[in-house]
Amino acid sequence: MLGRFTLTTAILLALTSTGARADAIRIGVNEPLTGPFAASGTYVVNGAKIAADEINAKGGVLGKKLELVIEDNKSNPTEAAAVAEKLITSDKTPVMMGAWGSSLTLAVMPKLVDYETPMLVETSSSGKITTSGNPYVFRISPPSSLEAETFAPMVSRLGLKKVDFLVLNNDFGRGAATDFGKMLKDKGVTVGLVETMDQGAQDMGAQLAKLKASDADTIMITSSVDQLVLLFKQMAALGLKKRVITTGGSQNPDQIIAQAGAAADGTMHLTTFLPWSPDKTPDPKATEAFIAAWKKRGFDYAGVTESFRGYDGIRAIAHAIEKAGSADPAAITKAFWSVDLVGLNGPIRFTKAGPAGKESGQSKPDVYLIEIKDGTVIVPTL
Repeated sequence: MLGRFTLTTAILLALTSTGARADAIRIGVNEPLTGPFAASGTYVVNGAKIAADEINAKGGVLGKKLELVIEDNKSNPTEAAAVAEKLITSDKTPVMMGAWGSSLTLAVMPKLVDYETPMLVETSSSGKITTSGNPYVFRISPPSSLEAETFAPMVSRLGLKKVDFLVLNNDFGRGAATDFGKMLKDKGVTVGLVETMDQGAQDMGAQLAKLKASDADTIMITSSVDQLVLLFKQMAALGLKKRVITTGGSQNPDQIIAQAGAAADGTMHLTTFLPWSPDKTPDPKATEAFIAAWKKRGFDYAGVTESFRGYDGIRAIAHAIEKAGSADPAAITKAFWSVDLVGLNGPIRFTKAGPAGKESGQSKPDVYLIEIKDGTVIVPTL
């Protein structure tokens, strides 16, 4: 009797510990919900929830509901890696989305290889993510090199002559300075100072003093939204009135307007979504429907500029699972190469990047330049 009970229990445990449970297909979500990147990570998660609810309302995937298993990586690379391992080994998720910041995602990537589990990268921009030889990575956000490439035609129209950088001292920030710096030099623009700051820094006075004294006409900044708000206020207090362009697509211009006020006026931002002009997006009806769903839930409108990443990420994962015909990690990894849908910021199709035989997948989203003018977001005519 004991042997029979033990066997039955083992079978039940095996059945309930798979990624494809009887009642749901689980997707791991590894995002910063506390720490310096908490606002952005929360927006991404809320966008993911909208996508999952929409998909489930239409019958789910393969006849099963999607279940998001959401974990907080605390804006910390070590924690992000631990979260990934938990999602794979304990929560038995066959596919993940994450992990917002480049340093967070890079910390997770060895776990993907160890457990042969794919991850949809929705935000990170470091070039290392898709060039280091990890075949389980599929990214829908632009690497800083692609962002720089898209921005290149705008350089002469803006009249850039000399550019300084102020970036986070991590893979996200340093990678942006390297990629944009190379592009600018190729366009005949002089690259001046490259100042760095820690992601939790509150006082950037020393860096800003150097930038004010420089003869550069433009400062390119790469950081998260909360730190950008602090920067713009400190720049205004110092009387630093140079052209500012932020990179990375994680600025939440509406949040900046609300929190920085007039200090943000005239700043320009590279972004990958245009909720302010739905008619200029790849799928205006889908954009309007998403914004309506966001507002209906009572979420802060400012979060729309990042929440779409989670929305498109879960949609892309659902397409991969559908094409795979199962919730098996290996099948999903293979199926990602067949994903073809229109996201809120352009087509989602993965092309190979990185060393032969170990290529990662990289999609090519649209990139836009917006400006904050008189407390509103506009799309400048260049």
